[in-house]
Amino acid sequence: MKNFRPAVPGAVDWIVRKLEDAGHETWAVGGAVRDSLAGRASGDWDLTTHARPGDVQKIFRRTVPLGIDHGTVGVLARDGTMYEVTTFRRDVETDGRHAVIAFAETVTEDLARRDFTINAIAYHPLREELLDPYGGRSDLDAGVLRTVGSPSERFAEDYLRVLRAFRFAGRFGLSIHAETWQAAQAASGHLRDLSSERVREELLKVLDVDPRPSIALSLYSTSGAIAALYPELESLRVDRVSAWEATLASLDALPVGRPYLRLAALLRDVDAQAGIQLLSRLRLSNSQTEESALRATAEPLPPPGADGHQIRLWLAATGPQRLTAVARLDLARAKALGPTACATVVAAWRRAKAERRSGVPLSVGELAINGRTLIHKGMKPGPEFGQILGVLLQRVLERPELNTVEALTGLVDDLVGREQR
Repeated sequence: MKNFRPAVPGAVDWIVRKLEDAGHETWAVGGAVRDSLAGRASGDWDLTTHARPGDVQKIFRRTVPLGIDHGTVGVLARDGTMYEVTTFRRDVETDGRHAVIAFAETVTEDLARRDFTINAIAYHPLREELLDPYGGRSDLDAGVLRTVGSPSERFAEDYLRVLRAFRFAGRFGLSIHAETWQAAQAASGHLRDLSSERVREELLKVLDVDPRPSIALSLYSTSGAIAALYPELESLRVDRVSAWEATLASLDALPVGRPYLRLAALLRDVDAQAGIQLLSRLRLSNSQTEESALRATAEPLPPPGADGHQIRLWLAATGPQRLTAVARLDLARAKALGPTACATVVAAWRRAKAERRSGVPLSVGELAINGRTLIHKGMKPGPEFGQILGVLLQRVLERPELNTVEALTGLVDDLVGREQR
């Protein structure tokens, strides 16, 4: 198929030429070919080849064994960019979660095992030839997403493809073909059998790259995937429809490239304990789980008319380092309400930033005295140190001018003396 000349990196031409000169047929496949056809900036260029992994390692001086058993070798170009080169493959056995693969002899066998027609397209950069045996280009042009072959069989091979269908439909603005949609709905109950890590990565891809993640998540919802994977969100969708709609609108209002900020927005109307349960199932790192939960459960910014004490209390409770994240979450929610609501959030954000810049202590560690000061006063270290410093912080949040060694030591004397009396 002619009349298709994507901007192929020179390193891709070099890799293909080296492999073909050694007698190994090689094609570009995957997202870069699909994205180029869709008129989008192409991402990573992956290659599929007749060469076995050992052959690739012999032909190229700098390689990385990314997945030798599955046929994938990373080839490093002269500038250090790595390109994945994978041997033609075919499925031998599948169980809905994993596939046993064998190396194949032809590119057509390799394309036959792929999930959707838009992903089953190969391009030969040297011959400028497009290989599209399943009509993926026509489906892209028509705005249709369909599986390669029988939808039920394709999903049964790997149920993660159900979630991939929703992601591709949302990202490329495609309508899911009727038979593919029916098969996806029928397969949604099997999504529980997938590993948490694979489910998490699909969700994060939607939240990371999609300009409008609400499209994919709406498909999650109507197909039954949310009920299977995220019952906490299903409860929100069913019991608080307006909150669910506001959540989807907030996601669309947040920028791409901020998946964890969008994750916090997704959970902002979910009960705090339920949100933590969901995050735990995703098996994020401890720090990611904690930060996402704190952002999701943070109180909205104090209104612009709040006094300094109220703002300082909010900053101390929320964590000043979360001011920008929470403000963006508030602003995303306000965008659905109109310009006046947005202006209110912006004004509140400015007030909070000014208060933070004032240098007022917002944590115990920023007080003019610390535990060592208490020891120098003859006090024995213990749990009461934290209690005393916590009381001092509350006093300083109310009256910032008290944050001096003299004033705080005087307050300590009053506190200790009161306890002794």
